[in-house]
Amino acid sequence: MQVDFYHLTLTPLARALPQIAQKVLGSGQRLLIVSDSEEQRGAIDRLLWTYAADSFLPHACAGSGDDTVQPILIGLEPAPANAARMIALIDGTWRDEALAFERAFHFFDDDAIHPARAAWKRLAEREGVERRYWKQTESGWEQAA
Repeated sequence: MQVDFYHLTLTPLARALPQIAQKVLGSGQRLLIVSDSEEQRGAIDRLLWTYAADSFLPHACAGSGDDTVQPILIGLEPAPANAARMIALIDGTWRDEALAFERAFHFFDDDAIHPARAAWKRLAEREGVERRYWKQTESGWEQAA
């Protein structure tokens, strides 16, 4: 399983997440987006409808309908009711439940740098986990580790 750590320093989550979500959907996969914050989940829900003038990302919030048919599901828990094999943790908190997915995207900013480093170190000890660390540069995302 692969875990991609995205350290948000230049680009806000509102720009980075839709790009990842679009790539996941483009590959024929489904995505589960997880946050403890109801406010953040609501903001992401609105964002995915309007992030680009010429498109949207089909999605729903968990519990608002038939979760099983949603290509992208936004929820509180890392439980893939939409059968997602990809998970995006967007509130800066790592959850070991993400290891049950094929790929995890862990987004964090400078406020969550210490817990992200601790998660990075713990995952180094886990067999079968491939870690990647992405940092932002003026020209875009660059894999740093």
